[in-house]
Amino acid sequence: MIDELKQDAEQRMKKAMESLEKALNRIRTGRAHPSLLDGITVDYYGQETPLSQVASVNVEDGRTLAISPWEKNMIPVIEKAIMTSDLGLNPSSTGDLIRLPMPALTEESRKTYVRQARHEAENGRVAIRNVRRDVNNDIKELLKEKEITEDDERRAMDDIQKITDKFISLIDSELKQKEQDLMQV
Repeated sequence: MIDELKQDAEQRMKKAMESLEKALNRIRTGRAHPSLLDGITVDYYGQETPLSQVASVNVEDGRTLAISPWEKNMIPVIEKAIMTSDLGLNPSSTGDLIRLPMPALTEESRKTYVRQARHEAENGRVAIRNVRRDVNNDIKELLKEKEITEDDERRAMDDIQKITDKFISLIDSELKQKEQDLMQV
């Protein structure tokens, strides 16, 4: 029973980490990366569709993304979606290709993105702690129902804390890496 709770906690914490990684990938650094556009959706025949499903996104060079829509009539729709997003990017089309140059980050924008990354990391830590709290409450319920002993409860809570500490340290290392990427000139 306790092993099942530990496995459940670990799976839920992994999902929180995956969510954090996706959020950190959406924060743009000075380099071009296709995952920057993951959050952008376009109107595709009346349906909001992720950009990656209506076009291919490739890195042309270190600072430029090339977007090739599968249908030529999607070019203005994709350009509009990128301009209205909060990425602050200006696309330029050349017939059947949209180029998306990444402007160099200013010191102020770097600091803003670092703050945003720290905020996302804190959200990840909160999610991990919420999982810990839920599992600890489940363990306490098992103790109340006399399904486990107090020693089992204490051991299980210690194990859950170790798992929590492992994931918190992973979050801290992800954040540190993202901050280094952002502050790199």
